[in-house]
Amino acid sequence: MEIAAKFNPAEVENKWYQTWIENNYFSSHPDHRKPYTVVIPPPNVTGVLHMGHMLNNTIQDVLVRRARMMGFNACWVPGTDHASIATEAKVVAKLKAEGIDKASLSRKEFLDHAWDWKEKHGGIILEQLKKLGASCDWDRTKFTMDDEMSESVLKVFVDLHSKGLIYRGARMVNWDPKALTAVSDEEVIHKEVQSKLYYLNYKIEGSDNEFVTIATTRPETILGDTAIYVNPNDERYTHLKGKRVLVPLINRSIPIIYDEYVEMEFGTGALKITPAHDINDYNIGIKHNLESIDIFNPDGTLNENAQLYVGKDRFVVRKEIVRELKEKSFLQKEEDYTNKVGYSERTDEVIEPKISIQWFCNMQEMAKPALEVVMDNTVSFYPEKFKNVYNHWMSNIKDWCISRQLWWGQRIPAYYLPNNEYVVAMTIEEALSIAQQKFPELNLKISDLRQDEDVLDTWFSSWLWPISVFDGIRNPENEEIKYYYPTEVLVTAPEILFFWVARMIMAGQEYVKEIPFRHVYLTGIVRDKQRRKMSKSLGNSPDPIELMEIYGADGVRAGMLFSSPAGNDLLFDESFCEQGRNFSNKIWNAMRLVKGWEVDEKAEQPDYAKTAVQWFENQINDSLVQINEAFDKYRLSDALMMVYKLIWDDFCSWYLEAIKPPYQKPIDSKTLRQTLDFFDTLMHILHPFMPFITEEVWHILDEKNEGKSIMVSKMPEPKPVDAKILAAFELARQIIMNVRAVRQEKNLPQKDLLELKINDHNSEFSEDFNAFIGKLANLSSIEIVDTTIPNASAFRVDKLECFIPLEGKIDVESEIKKITEEVTYLEGFLKSVMQKLSNERFVNNAPKQVVEVEFKKRDDALAKIEILKDQLKQLDK
Repeated sequence: MEIAAKFNPAEVENKWYQTWIENNYFSSHPDHRKPYTVVIPPPNVTGVLHMGHMLNNTIQDVLVRRARMMGFNACWVPGTDHASIATEAKVVAKLKAEGIDKASLSRKEFLDHAWDWKEKHGGIILEQLKKLGASCDWDRTKFTMDDEMSESVLKVFVDLHSKGLIYRGARMVNWDPKALTAVSDEEVIHKEVQSKLYYLNYKIEGSDNEFVTIATTRPETILGDTAIYVNPNDERYTHLKGKRVLVPLINRSIPIIYDEYVEMEFGTGALKITPAHDINDYNIGIKHNLESIDIFNPDGTLNENAQLYVGKDRFVVRKEIVRELKEKSFLQKEEDYTNKVGYSERTDEVIEPKISIQWFCNMQEMAKPALEVVMDNTVSFYPEKFKNVYNHWMSNIKDWCISRQLWWGQRIPAYYLPNNEYVVAMTIEEALSIAQQKFPELNLKISDLRQDEDVLDTWFSSWLWPISVFDGIRNPENEEIKYYYPTEVLVTAPEILFFWVARMIMAGQEYVKEIPFRHVYLTGIVRDKQRRKMSKSLGNSPDPIELMEIYGADGVRAGMLFSSPAGNDLLFDESFCEQGRNFSNKIWNAMRLVKGWEVDEKAEQPDYAKTAVQWFENQINDSLVQINEAFDKYRLSDALMMVYKLIWDDFCSWYLEAIKPPYQKPIDSKTLRQTLDFFDTLMHILHPFMPFITEEVWHILDEKNEGKSIMVSKMPEPKPVDAKILAAFELARQIIMNVRAVRQEKNLPQKDLLELKINDHNSEFSEDFNAFIGKLANLSSIEIVDTTIPNASAFRVDKLECFIPLEGKIDVESEIKKITEEVTYLEGFLKSVMQKLSNERFVNNAPKQVVEVEFKKRDDALAKIEILKDQLKQLDK
């Protein structure tokens, strides 16, 4: 068959992915084999592929493909997340662009629009993952709002409520004025910002010239103040006991309260208390039974309770109220101030603390076993350092606000009755039955029940993901949950360690009495060369689809992994993808070279080829051991680099060069067959990392592979390694490189045959490699001697003293001059090193490694000088 001169990734990728799909190679069903299960971290249904997805899903695919080749029943479950806040925002924006206001729609009408949008845009990211080569079982694709998935979520809500772990109450929550919903503590990102600290004078009630000064970063909230707080030990305020102050501008009379909670050193030592709009003030308000005045509308504008600036946005009011306070002499001064402000992780809106009736999930009891299994390594983290972060979070866990003021999501299955009571049930019919039994006197009908308007936090469905994808909540005894659960490894990002990983462990312990995964591989953040996080706003995030069009999917996969150690940030550079593409081209060209050789069926296998085959067989097995160890530790970047060096350096640069037949001569059939076997093995080892080119090359290598696939063939297992052969090759490699260096240094043409004489000084040099060395170094002979050789270039390899006779090949006088100059330079260098080492202060006080470097410089210089002086002696003879 004719082999294309260049590798065409696009053509190969489409062909093989279609073949894999048509042959159901990604499909998995319970059988006698050991399962290897991975559930995809479901991307938002709103999403398109970005560099973080590329990294995460490449890692998952590498692990799954390798497991499949190692005989496991590999099952990779794909799916998407309904992403309540993000999706609802997109649908609202789409409707707005069409001139439709969400407020004008009924809940059903809005949800019809949302489902239409999901059906149109929801599958984009999964289709993009196919271009990457993701070997997911696509028949298992799940969406967190599929009917059976939603039923599982509601079932868990009802169950936890019946256990007393879910409750409803008025609490201070994190309110997102843009999304118009509460968000959990974990969904708030605290950013350091440059603010102003405003010093405001509160007039003492009944006094014309006495006042208390407080410092605040939020002057707009004074309109909700209900007390001033001071420390009873603060002598500045002891005379004010029993007094009240007037809130500036509105003259509301509020008490001065004394409590040791107040830090006398902060600001003026006096605090304004606004229970409705600050979590600390809220707790103080409860302690002292203070009035709580909510001055904000849900969208962050001021309401009637504020009395002033009604209907205006909180940040507009901040500017205007400062101006009015200044004009009316209430503003004493303002200072620059750096503080941390909470922002919504979803909308990047400044969070507004707000008292709201919400649903909460008590996490304390569920957190204990979930912490235990991580700390005792029942669930192993890679890298392990994240156990400390996890421990801190889980040891300080708070109740989870699980209700969201949205329409897109699983609607809370709570039903309110005319008597202000409520019941929780899977359906309204069940709720009616419960309510009728509880309150027979009400003679309730279905029309009397009103379902809660809120939906559940998206994470309340995601935390069940490893269970619900196998229907383990609705049918806990089904075959699939018993076979596939627990999963093997979760690949995710550290920033959702608590959002998702911890909660999945809690849900697993609660509902299956088993951990959801054995290993957690935590990827780093993909950053640019300037260490900035990649984002659309910065314009520093390349389009993954475009990258794959330029470099091929294999090139981009390799490029991502070349620089992605677990848990450490990936400094992405497009040159890594170029390196990946070059690797594909190297493999392609090596395959064309091997397939292009003519064969002499009768020719004997040369000695150099026998040695090369023997060495490379051991090299593959030694590399396999190391690659497997790297996989065991989830060091995928290291594993890929080992495979890369095995193919590029060992196979292409050394093995193929060694066995390559002389120009326009045929190769013997035995060497060719062994070489094709090696190539086959290498493609198997590389396949999990670069699936497309390995499948293509594997089929070209042997026509017997027609109708088969490398992805479901067996991964090679390491055989015993002869360490002596590897050591002998390393000596041979050093000798060859030194001979080549002598050629370059002495300007000796590569075509000229040289002699090599070796004084082995009782080393373990193996003459079995002589033919190999002779071929690659282009030597006419290799002779073992027991003396030095005159008129020769000398070099050392381990204990070997090697000589290349140069008589008649070089200009002796110019060579002597050149070597003499080099000796002079090295002696000067050595003198400077010795001066350092003779300085006791340096040797005793400098870091150990720095001193060791200087000793090594000394030893290297002495060895080089000795060799060069030996060469001068030989040339002088």
